Formats: sequence, structure tokens, C-alpha cells
Amino acid sequence: MLSGFATEVRDVRERGCQLALVIGGGNIFRGVAASTRGVDRATADYMGMLATVINALALQDALEKLDVPTRVLSAIEMQAVAEPYIRRRATRHLEKSRVVIFAAGTGNPFFTTDTAASLRAMEIGAEVIFKATRVDGVYDADPMTHPGARRFEELTYIDVLNRQLHVMDSTAISLCMDNDLPILVFNMMEPGNVLKAVCGARIGTLVHGSRA
Repeated sequence: MLSGFATEVRDVRERGCQLALVIGGGNIFRGVAASTRGVDRATADYMGMLATVINALALQDALEKLDVPTRVLSAIEMQAVAEPYIRRRATRHLEKSRVVIFAAGTGNPFFTTDTAASLRAMEIGAEVIFKATRVDGVYDADPMTHPGARRFEELTYIDVLNRQLHVMDSTAISLCMDNDLPILVFNMMEPGNVLKAVCGARIGTLVHGSRA
């Protein structure tokens, strides 16, 4: 899976796109889940941030094996394995056609990886957020447990907030809404979808400010 995703990132970069990735750590440790089992919430969130650094290094290794220059920038300083996050440094890496991986979320507990993605996107002047997930868009119910769930092709930020749809957490959605940054939710398990998204193909669900 890691190798396949790295290949897709390489193909997109070769089209001349500047790519910054925000990676989660849920496959290793979920802070919210741990906090429900008695771990202090702030401690659990820091543990989750460290898990994202592990994943960032794994993805960096996979990309560099494909000769894709990559830099990991961590919101929590750990200079032996990653550069500290500095906005100007991140944009400079992008200008040099390097793929940038943002690790350790925002560096603060109680904020999700989704919020980190929205925040970093604003800081670097991104044109769109790609929310790569395991389903092919946003549904009105969980498609895994509700076979009749309906998929949306487009939604407004207000739709997402009012319907309490599980696109991103409300803080992340509100941040995107305030800055009019569109979000495209699509299935990362489908080969070629990242490139299709970059090329403007109609896949997944687009969340934006107003209906076209």
C-alpha cells in the first residue's frame, strides 16, 4: 500500500504539481481512542503525534526509493529525524519541487490531523485539500453498514456542519470555510485516483463554498 501510494505521488509530481502531505498515525496509535481507556487526553494526543512521525518517515523512504526528493517537517522538534516546521522553509522546499510531508499534527493536543491539514494548507497557500480515505466520497450514512447510503457529489461547508457529516472535524471544516478552501474527498485505495483528482476528474465528493 505504501509503495503504491508513493508511486501515485511520484506520478503527480512529474506533472509539475507542488505536493504537501499531512499524514496521520491511526494505524499505530489513536489518541482519542486511548483517552477513552483512561490515558490522559493530552498525553494520548502527543503519543498520536509521534505515531504520525513514524508514518512520515516510512512514506519518505518509499518516495526516495522512487527518486522523489522529500522532506519531513515536524511540528514537534526532533532534529535527528526531521526538520522543524517553519512555514518559509516548507514553501521553499515546494518551490524546489520537493514533496513535503508535515508530521506531528499541529504540535498541540486536542487538535486533529484534519485540523493540521487545514492549517498547513492555509499557511502554504494550497489551492485544494485532498482528503484521501478508504471510501469514494461522503455519504449520508456509513456505506459499510448501510448498503442504501447515498453518496454526495458536492456539498457546501454549511451542509457538512449542519448534517454533522464525517468529512473532517468541525474545526477543520470551519477553517476551510473561513478561507474558502475546497476539499475533495476520494478513495485512495483506487489506483490512479490521486492523479485523476489533480487533473480535475469528477471523483469523490467536493466540499466548497457554494453550489456551482
